[in-house]
Amino acid sequence: MEITRGPIWKALLTFFFPILAGTFFQQLYNTVDAFVVGQYVGTTALAAVGGTTAVYINLLLGFFLGLSSGAGVLISQFYGAKNKASLSQSVHTAIALCLAGGLLITGAGMACTNLMLFITHTPEDVVPLSRTYLLIIFTGTIPMFIYNMGSGILRAVGNSRTPLHIIMIGCFSNIGLDLLFVRGLGMGVEGVALATVICQVECAVIVMWLLLKSHDVYAVKIKEIRFSGHILREMLRIGFPAGIQSSLYTISNLIIQTNFNLFGTKTVAAWAAFGKIDAIFWMTVNAFGIAITTFAGQNTGAGQLSRIKKGMWETLLMTAITTIIFCLCFWFFGEWFYRLFTKDDWEVLEIGMDILRFMIPWWITYISIEVLSGTIRGTGNSFIPMMITVFGVCALRILWLFTAVQQNKTLHMVMASYPITWIITSLAFWIYYLSGKWINRSVQLKEKTY
Repeated sequence: MEITRGPIWKALLTFFFPILAGTFFQQLYNTVDAFVVGQYVGTTALAAVGGTTAVYINLLLGFFLGLSSGAGVLISQFYGAKNKASLSQSVHTAIALCLAGGLLITGAGMACTNLMLFITHTPEDVVPLSRTYLLIIFTGTIPMFIYNMGSGILRAVGNSRTPLHIIMIGCFSNIGLDLLFVRGLGMGVEGVALATVICQVECAVIVMWLLLKSHDVYAVKIKEIRFSGHILREMLRIGFPAGIQSSLYTISNLIIQTNFNLFGTKTVAAWAAFGKIDAIFWMTVNAFGIAITTFAGQNTGAGQLSRIKKGMWETLLMTAITTIIFCLCFWFFGEWFYRLFTKDDWEVLEIGMDILRFMIPWWITYISIEVLSGTIRGTGNSFIPMMITVFGVCALRILWLFTAVQQNKTLHMVMASYPITWIITSLAFWIYYLSGKWINRSVQLKEKTY
């Protein structure tokens, strides 16, 4: 689907809703894991599935997914410019990058599991289950990358529905296998991890089969899967900053998780449950970010600068309205959501509600980061968004944790690192956006010729 013509809001929403639904089902993988172990195994298993393990997985996988975002931007630009030869080279280079990166991350993830659990002060009763969960999950790295890369290729050319259908199949399979392995066979944490890996393989097989059978310009041919030097360099130029940004972002969250671990297993479990609730907001904002990135990418290829700017404002408005609705819903009905993850542990519920009531009023301060960085990155400019995020979020967050938190080691002081850095980073993004220095000069020249 081309999104370089017609009403902007309609193009964005037509693209956004399948992305949101797909992200929802993607997130449901981990949420179902947390629900099943919380209901049928216990608090320690919940902490193992959703505490340090979740942050560590995001650290390693997030780097590659950020790196691969360069492929999506490049493919969307070539698609908008109708450059079929470069588009095909980009698709095959992306698949090659996916396979090589998957092997690397699998090895690194397994090798560093024990070290990561040690340096993050994971509670002793949680360590054995966390280790088991991580080792199994990392065996599914390559199929996870294949699915995400294949879905990214389809979204870059405007097809956001097919990735949704694939992830729905995987998610429903995951739910069934979770219940079978945990409730039926009593496999505990090993069961939810194994179910996740099986479903990742299923999704990878489906997306690759579709790409191999396609007759469109983005079709994959096994014999052509290789690195094209100039394409790879451009992908890395765009994607590497995003990968670094994702990793540093997660490192700061890992340090935060380390601080939460010091408050004990109950707090770790409450924070893990909040993470699943929080993910509903994040996946929505992220879907808007993906939509505006692809929108900006295709319109950059078509030389439509004014359309990119209008798209940013319309995306920001839609994101703000959605965020306000979420804040109201979770403020008044948050306890009901928490009960999905803990049956009768009132202490976990009380801590969780305290976390939720502190955090959600500040969500609105984050949305500019996602929308503005997505817009700018879609034009091929990824270095400055990375620098703003690295210093505005990561560096300042770490500074806060090692200064203010050390003076007053309370739960609220640790959580304050989020809104403080969101506000500062949002201001930095607005200054850069309004300066106009992010604008791709070639887009300006193209637009003047229309």
